[in-house]
Amino acid sequence: MIFETERLYARRLEKNDKVEFFELTSNPNVMNLIPQKPFNESESISKLSNLILLEKSSDTKIWSLCKKGSKDLIGICGVLKNDENEDEIAYRIIERFWGNGFGTEIAKGLIDFCFTRTKSTLITADVCVENMKSVKILNKFFTIQKEFFNTKDNCLDRRYVLKKENWL
Repeated sequence: MIFETERLYARRLEKNDKVEFFELTSNPNVMNLIPQKPFNESESISKLSNLILLEKSSDTKIWSLCKKGSKDLIGICGVLKNDENEDEIAYRIIERFWGNGFGTEIAKGLIDFCFTRTKSTLITADVCVENMKSVKILNKFFTIQKEFFNTKDNCLDRRYVLKKENWL
């Protein structure tokens, strides 16, 4: 286990996560919020394998998000470096688990993890401005730094920031 919250925990991704990972990455309602096109099965398996390798070999750490008492993936979460080499939190949840407060809970858990278990003094989060559910979550904890056009995803993104001294 990497870290836990009241109802959730993060663990390393495994090849056995492929069914739930495909449910996450193939769903247009999930992927359009990023925005990215949904993955087919082979793209999803390839992405899962790449994320497993990245976790071992880079600053990008993407983990399985699970409900306590279960090993099944309900989403993914993690920490990576943004385009300015700052720590950035990320999360994505399978649609059937939306509406349970898991997004807010995992965002808070990632913030706590970064400020207590890593040397982070500043955390960022980037979100497509049309992703209103994540905008609402990030507005609870972060300050808006800027908006910019994300050429990779072809959308307007908003960058949020949070300094360690402003947390709790």
